[in-house]
Amino acid sequence: MSAPVLTTLLVANRGEIACRVMRTAKALGLTTVAVHSATDREARHSREADIRVDLGGSKAADSYLQIDKLIAAAKASGAQAIHPGYGFLSENAGFARAIEDAGLIFLGPPASAIDAMGSKSAAKALMETAGVPLVPGYHGEAQDFDTFRDACERIGYPVLLKATAGGGGKGMKVVEDVSQLAEALASAQREAKSSFGDSRMLVEKYLLKPRHVEIQVFADQHGNCLYLNERDCSIQRRHQKVVEEAPAPGLSPELRRAMGEAAVRSAQAIGYVGAGTVEFLLDSRGEFFFMEMNTRLQVEHPVTEAITGLDLVAWQIRVARGEALPMTQAEVPLIGHAIEVRLYAEDPANDFLPATGRLELYRESAEGPGRRVDSGVEEGDEISPFYDPMLGKLIAWGEDREQARLRLLSMLDEFAIGGLKTNINFLRRIIAHPAFAAAELDTGFIPRFQEQLLPAPSDLSDAFWQAAAQAVAQSQPDSPRADDVSSPWAIGNGFRAGLPKEITLHLSCEGQDRALTLGDIRTAHLQGEQLLTEHNGVRRQHRAIRRGDHVYLQWEGELRRIESYDPISAVEASHSHHGGLTAPMNGSIVRVLVEAGQTVEAGAQLVVLEAMKMEHSIRAPHAGVIKALYCQEGEMVSEGSALVELEEA
Repeated sequence: MSAPVLTTLLVANRGEIACRVMRTAKALGLTTVAVHSATDREARHSREADIRVDLGGSKAADSYLQIDKLIAAAKASGAQAIHPGYGFLSENAGFARAIEDAGLIFLGPPASAIDAMGSKSAAKALMETAGVPLVPGYHGEAQDFDTFRDACERIGYPVLLKATAGGGGKGMKVVEDVSQLAEALASAQREAKSSFGDSRMLVEKYLLKPRHVEIQVFADQHGNCLYLNERDCSIQRRHQKVVEEAPAPGLSPELRRAMGEAAVRSAQAIGYVGAGTVEFLLDSRGEFFFMEMNTRLQVEHPVTEAITGLDLVAWQIRVARGEALPMTQAEVPLIGHAIEVRLYAEDPANDFLPATGRLELYRESAEGPGRRVDSGVEEGDEISPFYDPMLGKLIAWGEDREQARLRLLSMLDEFAIGGLKTNINFLRRIIAHPAFAAAELDTGFIPRFQEQLLPAPSDLSDAFWQAAAQAVAQSQPDSPRADDVSSPWAIGNGFRAGLPKEITLHLSCEGQDRALTLGDIRTAHLQGEQLLTEHNGVRRQHRAIRRGDHVYLQWEGELRRIESYDPISAVEASHSHHGGLTAPMNGSIVRVLVEAGQTVEAGAQLVVLEAMKMEHSIRAPHAGVIKALYCQEGEMVSEGSALVELEEA
């Protein structure tokens, strides 16, 4: 049988994974096809493709989740194969079958393998039959509330609700007691339906202080299967991975082999083909429990590539062409150590709510040995509320874990993002934390060190404000009067005839305000985009980048946005502020749970907002009466829009 023809590849995804897949496809000489929604018409993945096809719509349900549109796009563009990326339809057996039925190649496993492992419930039943240890739980067909309540009582609280077709933390809820079950179950089902088109759930015992260790497996069409070492993904927030590394710190060669061989047996049992990941929970005694199998390429695959020197997307393409795996298990390399962090558009200081807006500043870390950035955005791009808020990933490799860690810290310091909130400072605190440096890893890492990772705001120092004032003053455009650049009025340096040069600046940064007067003496000097400061004979450099009316200043490891303001206008604006509860981000209203005139208790759920495939509850900050409603179900709202007016009782 001759190898299938594969010269043109369509990527049925968006963002950084679409860009990453196309990068390898182009290197192999393939023509690349991007699909995009109406919102993503000029997104980076669309711009980088050789061919682009408009799917229409804005939400994923109207675009990236439309199987018929994707197959029509492949045929219209001449693509012979479709790469699903991750998320969206990557683990949808119906999608894989539809691609096969259309005479196209799916760069993933057979639909039968997705059926067997793509459903968490089916996978657990299969592993139970195979004798693989499982975490106690319920993964049956019945989906009514009474069944889940009885199962939770049998398992014992706390429990973890999970979408059977899901991943990435979508449709996942921790439930501490029965009083929380009904609301958590309903919300998890809605999230699962929105993200995966399948609302079915399972429930399992929520283990305390486990490690999340996963095995990368790869199989070809000739019956060969091997494992490419393991990754530790224990540092998570709301069951979504934040930091991943390979190999897992402290794993013995014997345990690595035992877990790897178990993962290979699992894949072979279902006739697996392509890239997949078998995920385990590992306890402190070295016992591991099967959790799930992801029948796709993982977000964190770059750390495996870094320690093996392999290109997993290239392997996917070659396996799809019918080629055999290029090495045996004994030949799989394990070189050095790699760490990855996920960069999100979100506000850590506001319960990690997704952030939307324009990337007015975006500078990636410099490339070099052991440095890699996988991203899906560029400066000037708009981040919409319709999709996952991940902007990209930073990956560092080193000869050992500490070298990789220090290299990653340096990359985080070099990165510059402005225009919306991100988690970059949060990531830096994790990587710099002594417990992370000591590899004290488990899934409770972030809650345990929350005070250090999410410190309360503190007053900015006098030294910062002085540097900020100099950065603002010295980065002013050279000629405010373009019509007469030689005029003394074209020089904004505070010159006054017969008096010292003096300017007064009213500055705002991170909710703090300061008025500063600058005279002749400079405490800092701006050279290009570097502000040089000197204190007690020690000179330091701080990046200072102007964007319009404000300046970004790197200070003590964090990029801070400094704005000039008019104090009179600020007072007037504060007096005209509209009261009530407002939308914390752009999104759509999925539920309105109250009506005007209704009395509510403190903490009551009032409105449910969906943004970036996650639900966010707007709750009453105090007891009171609903005076007015300014939103309705199905409506799109903007950040800051008034939703509910609550009158205190």
